[in-house]
Amino acid sequence: NQNKLMENLLGFLAPSIIYLYIFILNAIVPGRWVIGYVTKTGTDEKLKYRLNGLLVLFITIATWSGLCYADIIPWDWFYTVRWAALIGAFVFGLIFSFAIVIPYPKVKNNFLVDFFLGRLDNPQLWGGRIDAKMWLYLIGAIMLEINILSFAAHHYMLYGVESNLGLFVATGLLTYFVVDYLTFEEVHLYTYDFFAEKVGFKLGWGCIAFYPFFYSIPFWATATLPSPNQSPFLIALGTLIFFGSWSLSRGANMQKYLFKKDPTQSFLGIQPETITDGKKTLLVNGFWGLSRHINYLGEIGMATGIVIAVGQLLLPWPWLYPLYYVLLLFPRQLDDDKRCEEKYGPLWKEYLKKVPYRIIPKVY
Repeated sequence: NQNKLMENLLGFLAPSIIYLYIFILNAIVPGRWVIGYVTKTGTDEKLKYRLNGLLVLFITIATWSGLCYADIIPWDWFYTVRWAALIGAFVFGLIFSFAIVIPYPKVKNNFLVDFFLGRLDNPQLWGGRIDAKMWLYLIGAIMLEINILSFAAHHYMLYGVESNLGLFVATGLLTYFVVDYLTFEEVHLYTYDFFAEKVGFKLGWGCIAFYPFFYSIPFWATATLPSPNQSPFLIALGTLIFFGSWSLSRGANMQKYLFKKDPTQSFLGIQPETITDGKKTLLVNGFWGLSRHINYLGEIGMATGIVIAVGQLLLPWPWLYPLYYVLLLFPRQLDDDKRCEEKYGPLWKEYLKKVPYRIIPKVY
């Protein structure tokens, strides 16, 4: 009917409207300027970034909450229009990908490769006031947060006091994941995505459509299901796995960040131990002495903890979330090792002797 058609049209447009709103907030809300790790192409000058993601998150969620409190939209509206919103994000992601690739000089002779991986390293507007990568991660994180809150609201509206406690705990865990990421925005300027990847379909469509909708799949798949009445022990186990894994991911990223800012600075009482060839230096202790990509193990573990907390363990769909991390990060580790071998040469071979494990200590 006409009302349903109009609701689906609004759902289709909702991601684009939210992303535009976040763009405006990102540009005008007060933020702090920082110097990043990546240099401008062809120069030794470090890129500048203006960071205000956490404040933009709170303003956007407050805006959404205000619309719900005013009965302009229901609390579970984004669950109701989830398919239309996904299609809208899918289309917007395609448009963005073409717009960020086609006008610029080709990198490869194959357009499909350029379209997927991108042609621009670190596109920015207004001297770093808006950075494409930071904006993409910001919109993905905020849209994900709106989705999971709306999906949890839908579950509560269906079951009330009989709701699945584990689903609400998992919502809290993923909310923590989002808030933590935006709290440590500056730290992530020193991660793989910023110095190794360009902006194309993979990063653009990935943050616009895949990140906010696929990461919510444990909630998407279970919001209409009754509580499995899982043991409180299972919810506690999922929470413990999540925070144990978070400590690996956050700890590793913080140690690397502090080391790159000041190679003499200790972290959690750990004094940096390094190897060097006189020009380049590699950190070989602490988190980075456990494995070469211990942070990847943390990412996989956090996703696993969320699925366990939800409690629908025999349902295959929630498990796609941690499986995606496995499929993404294991090949990325191979690519990163190859880059490091080219960059560090013989020093990298010495590092492999010091830190032989790729991701999982004592196993792989």
